Amino acid sequence: MKKLGLTLGKFAPFHKGHQYMIETALQEVDELIVVIYETQVMPVPLHIRAGWIRKLYPTVRVIEAWDGPDGYSDDREHEIREEQYILGLLQEGEQVTHFYSSEFYGEHMSRALGAVDRRVDEARKQVPVSATMIRSNPYQYRKFVSDLVYRDLITKVVFLGAMSTGKSTLTEALARKYKTAFASEYGRDYWAEHQVDRRIGLEAFDEIAVGHIEREERALLEADRYLFVDTNAITTYMYALDYHGRAPELLTRLALENAQRYDLVFLCEDDIPYDDTWDRSGEQKRSVFHKQIIADLLARRIPYIPLKGSLEERIRKVDEVLAGFTSYRNYYGEMIRC
Repeated sequence: MKKLGLTLGKFAPFHKGHQYMIETALQEVDELIVVIYETQVMPVPLHIRAGWIRKLYPTVRVIEAWDGPDGYSDDREHEIREEQYILGLLQEGEQVTHFYSSEFYGEHMSRALGAVDRRVDEARKQVPVSATMIRSNPYQYRKFVSDLVYRDLITKVVFLGAMSTGKSTLTEALARKYKTAFASEYGRDYWAEHQVDRRIGLEAFDEIAVGHIEREERALLEADRYLFVDTNAITTYMYALDYHGRAPELLTRLALENAQRYDLVFLCEDDIPYDDTWDRSGEQKRSVFHKQIIADLLARRIPYIPLKGSLEERIRKVDEVLAGFTSYRNYYGEMIRC
């Protein structure tokens, strides 16, 4: 007889205790079904939480329970609703032989399914963590969360702007204030090392875009709540147009994808004194590039928040926005209603 395992949960977030249970099940059954519920306990959408499991365990059959019962309870009416719901998800003639959990509901669910009640690490001795603990402080419990999951728990904040508009200074100042990581502008470092007569080749812009994203990904895994990023692939794309009148294919694609990469986009205005260093093109060029960045953001339909004034004024504005922001919520819609 085929051994078919099933487990369920909110997986909000998915952590190494869940992984231990799934890996135990995969050693014991021929096939495993994971049912994942919609929930309000954290804002990460259901399909993203389901995606974590699919990517980490591609052989598992993941079922997104968008209309599943809300929460867990030992109330018998709730138990019956949950049992009927889970039974309704199974394919015709399908028989679950093992029900996996580390919670009290393992008893009634396994009984309803006619399956072995397989409790895994119920006392949390193998993996001493819970989703509640991680939600309270993801950074503190970082070791209990895979890199794939952790990166989606960080609010990614990018600062755009023309040359000499204070992006680097602001990014580093905010990282210090919030005691977190930041990603500096990879393109500036690359240009300083590879430029010849203040020029770089077209193919170099692909390398810059990829290198910058790699730098971000490394910093993400060290970040606490926020990652502050100095420029992105869209800026690199615009520099390629400025240098060569066109952009390479990979960079163009990465710039398009960047529209969804960040939670918040800030635009540093050109209202501060211009710092005329050897690697910059002049104040007039800054003014033109600033206008081009705004036009590009509007064309891409990317909402942005302008930052003006002194460093302290800009930091206060960022603080204000962050205080009212939650990832995966309709932040701009909330602003309009207010």
